[in-house]
Amino acid sequence: SLPSCDGYCVGLTSRCPSNLPLINRRERPEGEGKEEEDERGSDEGFMGMTPLLQAHHAMERMEEFVHKVWEGRWRVMPHDVLPDWLKDNDFLLHGHRPPMPSFRACFKSIFRIHTETGNIWTHLLGCLFFLCLGLMYMFRPNMSFVAPVQEKVVIGVFFLGAVLCLSFSWLFHTVYCHSEGVSRVFSKLDYSGIAFLIMGSFVPWLYYSFYCSPHPRFIYLIVVCILGLAAITVSQCDFFATPQYRGVRAGVFVGLGLSGVVPSLHFVISEGLIKATTMGQMGWLLLMATLYITGACLYAARIPERFFPGKCDIWFHSHQLFHILVVAGAFVHFHGVSNLQEFRHQAGGGCAADGTL
Repeated sequence: SLPSCDGYCVGLTSRCPSNLPLINRRERPEGEGKEEEDERGSDEGFMGMTPLLQAHHAMERMEEFVHKVWEGRWRVMPHDVLPDWLKDNDFLLHGHRPPMPSFRACFKSIFRIHTETGNIWTHLLGCLFFLCLGLMYMFRPNMSFVAPVQEKVVIGVFFLGAVLCLSFSWLFHTVYCHSEGVSRVFSKLDYSGIAFLIMGSFVPWLYYSFYCSPHPRFIYLIVVCILGLAAITVSQCDFFATPQYRGVRAGVFVGLGLSGVVPSLHFVISEGLIKATTMGQMGWLLLMATLYITGACLYAARIPERFFPGKCDIWFHSHQLFHILVVAGAFVHFHGVSNLQEFRHQAGGGCAADGTL
């Protein structure tokens, strides 16, 4: 049988390598003290082995460790013993998952409590919510729309962006502890998903807000797509995912969202403030922007864990709050777009001579 792990990755003893996670110590009945002494003697004998035998012995122990991780028998780790590629937020002191080179173990970990539990479930549930909401919307009767196919495609783009964003997010937070390479690939998908959500959110809003002004609508859509593709391109650089560029990441996506200021001002000037905030749903758009920007600022500044290190390790840390605000912002945006769609349905297909709606 393989040697016991008690001597090298079970407890905080002098014989535990600092780079290995801790595994739950199993209960040992009385009378096993002699076995432990025998193990210690075995470890002392290990030092006298030839380099080849030492390597073989070390490989056996590592195999047993990987097997225990595969079975889910792992313990959370403090931040200071994580490998560098897993260190992201040094204000979260405890509760981190160890490196787990097994996708099965990573996905099983979503049912355990650790620093990523909230991040995973907020966007996993959000993804399922928008997927169901989108399907319900797509199957609405055609009589609810002025141009059923066109409008369903336009609103479907928003739902696609939301589902992709939330899917890439919860998948990244699930598997990023697998290995450095896997973490790098899924972080790029995660950042691309944010850009997809922002671009997808613009499409139905521009479609309905500039329903009677197709030329400005087309120009704004092209500009948003160019900026979104630029953000995706930048996010594919390896440095973009490093902790030092946290503020840059937030700034890139906030900047992409704020590109909507220009068409918003155009809309308000064309329709007037009262009409823009009532029929034009600008109030909901501003609330959505507030939620997104607040979430990005909390994420970049690492609030509240910055002021309470170790107190928000599992629940209500900045990344978790950011996730909640993203889901809330996406739903607020959908509500505003639904109101715009209802206004267009009630108004029919006609357009006033001096308006964009």
